[in-house]
Amino acid sequence: MSITCDDREIDLKDQLIQPAHDIRYLLSRGYPKTGAIQFVCDHYRLTVHQRHVLTRIVMVPELVGPRISKRVSCSDLENCSVAVDGYNVLIAVESILKGYCMWLGDDGYVRDTRGIFRKFKMTDNTFQAVDIVLRLLNAQNVRYVHIILDSQMSQSGKLAAHLLTVLAKYQLDGDTITSKQADHDLKMGNSDVVATADGVIIDAVDHVVDIPACIMDMMGIIPATIP
Repeated sequence: MSITCDDREIDLKDQLIQPAHDIRYLLSRGYPKTGAIQFVCDHYRLTVHQRHVLTRIVMVPELVGPRISKRVSCSDLENCSVAVDGYNVLIAVESILKGYCMWLGDDGYVRDTRGIFRKFKMTDNTFQAVDIVLRLLNAQNVRYVHIILDSQMSQSGKLAAHLLTVLAKYQLDGDTITSKQADHDLKMGNSDVVATADGVIIDAVDHVVDIPACIMDMMGIIPATIP
């Protein structure tokens, strides 16, 4: 049996349907995304969280097709080298493990909407997320795993060391680095596939895998969408 979002998030979804339609209408006519979202959200007097959800999942129409075309299934990763946007993937997987509602963007990628990136702290859920992600990649027989962490995040060195330990546990060829320019490194790297839901990175690379979406599918969890 599939698991869906709880009633609180379903109510939020209903509240955002009309604002999302209005934003999409403006974007389809060439209005800048930031201005369109601010105008519509101010009009409906939406909360900070509601604005964040819309920012994360409503996309400029011309980006949707190209982003969807870059998606690679987890089942197609055999013998691929995979670069992992460490915090982007792990924070999303933590959200799944904690039972938070995940949202499917217009571009087909699953995103969490907690907005905790700079407030992230390592917990037991982090270690569980690491194990699940690397176990998944091991099961797909990937050739190499290159994990990049933003060095400006707290405890990045400690997390990198733990990732190396789990890579060894699963006998995965790979490495982990901390970087002051993680996004740039992901965009300019030479891996076959990049694991991320960051739109800027997706737009800059050729092939993308949505690891949180794969994990949700295995767990029978359906993301929320705004039609």
